[in-house]
Order: sequence, then C-alpha cells, then structure tokens
Amino acid sequence: MEDEKMCEVITIGSATMDVFVESDDANIVSVYTKNKKSEFMSYPYGAKVEISDFDSKVGGGGVNTAVNFSNLGFNTSAIFKIGDDIYSDGILESFKDKKVDLSNIVQDKKVSTGFSIILVSFQGDRTVLAHRGANAQIKKSDINFDAIKNSKLLYIAPMNGDSTKVLDDIANFANDNNVYVCFNAGSSSIKKGFNYLKKILENANIVVLNKEEASLATQIQVRPDTRDEKYSESLIHPDVKEMFKKLKVRDYQIIVITDGGKGAYAYDGKDYYYCPVFDGPVVSTLGAGDAFASTFCAALGKTNADIGKALMYASVNSAGVVSKFGATEGLLTFDEIEKKLAENPDYKYKLAD
Repeated sequence: MEDEKMCEVITIGSATMDVFVESDDANIVSVYTKNKKSEFMSYPYGAKVEISDFDSKVGGGGVNTAVNFSNLGFNTSAIFKIGDDIYSDGILESFKDKKVDLSNIVQDKKVSTGFSIILVSFQGDRTVLAHRGANAQIKKSDINFDAIKNSKLLYIAPMNGDSTKVLDDIANFANDNNVYVCFNAGSSSIKKGFNYLKKILENANIVVLNKEEASLATQIQVRPDTRDEKYSESLIHPDVKEMFKKLKVRDYQIIVITDGGKGAYAYDGKDYYYCPVFDGPVVSTLGAGDAFASTFCAALGKTNADIGKALMYASVNSAGVVSKFGATEGLLTFDEIEKKLAENPDYKYKLAD
C-alpha cells in the first residue's frame, strides 16, 4: 500500500445485508432444566405470520467495526469479501457517505454475498438466520498483508467457515510487524478447540468475547448459587476469573468478557474491572458486540490505556447502537460519548477483588 493510502486501522471480518423483521405474533418461550434456562422465539406452526415492521441495513463485523473506527476519527480500511449481486451493490452503496477505504475488499463473482434475516422480539433481542456466503470463503490470497504491515492496529472481527483458516497467519504476521492486534473471538474459531485458539491469543494484545464464548473456549462452566455459596453476590463470578486466567496467554494482554445486560469485565493480569451497562432504550441488540469491542480498543488510545474508562466508553457507544435498528445507525463519536458520560456522573466502573 502506498504511503498516501496508509491507514491507522485495518478491520477484517464479515459483510452482510441484514433484513430486520418484527412481528407481533412472535412468542418468547422459556425452557428450564435443573442447571440452565433456555429461551426460544416461536411462531404459530403452519400459520401465515403477519409482519408489523421490517427494514434492511448493512452489517457484519468487518463492516460495523470499520464504520465505528472511522466514526471515532481513525483513518480506517476494511477487508471483507462479497459477491457480485444486489446485496453487494447495497453494501458498497452504504459506504458512499462513510470515510472508510475499500481498496482492500475482495469481490468474487463466483460466490454470493452474506445475507441475514433478523427476527426481532418485542424485548429487543433477536434471532438471526444467517447465510454466510462469501464471508465463509476468505482465503490467504485475499488479504493485503502490506496494508496490515503499514497499519497501527489490526481489528479481527469474528470470522466463519473456511475463513477461520487465515486467522493464525494474519495475527502472527501483524504481531511480527509490531501491529497492535485486537481479536474479537467468534464461535467458529472457538469451536476449533483451545489449542487452535491459543495460537491466535498469543499474537493478540486485546481479546474480547462474551461469557458464553469464554466458557466454551476454556471449558469452564459458571456454577449457580448454592445454599453455602452465593457466587452471584460477587462483582465478578470466581469461575469468570478462572476463564480470564486461562485466556490470558501473554504478558501484556487485556482480556474482556461481556455479559449481556449484566455488564462487562476486564483483566490485565493484575486487576479485575467491572463495568455495568449504560442505561437506555433497547430496540435491537444486533451490532452491540461489534460496537463494544471496537470502541474498547479505540478508547484505550483515547484514555491513555485506562481500562476502566475504555469499558465505560464502550458501554455508552454500545447503548447508542441498541437504541436504533441497524448495527451502525446509533454509533457515537468520542465527543458524543464524553458528553453522555458528563451527563451521567454516577455511571462508574469498579475494581473487583
């Protein structure tokens, strides 16, 4: 990549066309067993279900995070793969008013563009029907390694299918070239086993994943309260602390575990941090994880590596995203985030024992 095209941040991940569907006929069904509670979205079987509202937006981890970094003021380039169809046209069109470099994307006529149908519940949560398409077929030859080498930060969003095969090469290359690596681990890479995941973790400066993913990666289950042990009264569950210790595999490394409506936790090898969610309306949770993880990475530079403040910035921006339909519609700038924090002086992170 030529000097004039050098970008501070490179994101790599998926690009999809998302169709949001709301129906007043959707039901939330809770199923309890001895050890867990599961929830399902259901519709009357064999019935024609009326749609109360729908919309289409561009999404995917590679897209969402690139837009967020750019919105936060970083010179950003995105790496993702799309087909040559109406959905790819929509994705490219969406970038016309975004300051994101697209010179490193790959367009392949032999594959279809990623597409998702998002079923939104009346609670604001969602079930996603995902066609991975081109997102599952990123190859090593698709990656512009010179662009990565000339960047300051590489953000790796969750990747799917055969695309996970390039993760180790990408992270290792970036680390060897002193590029800061933020890794948002996804279920596809986690399911390959801890030995595979560890190779990527060893090259990552920041690792972000949710509690379910952390449990799957480490094979550590979160124990429920008992008569003698009230784990839930702890700011951070002791089993979550054990997850942190297993996931942290290099000296300078920050691990972040998100826990939905309960907030987020972080560990740097010395201190444990807890940050509650930032209150606000919830319309759709799609894109909240992308916003949180990428904002945390960006905010570390903004706050002089203050982990607690970075968690707060991430939570505020994530709250902005869930307040609107679409994974990038509610993204905030640093100035807007700081304004909300100033308006809510009681909102604080905590250090946990």
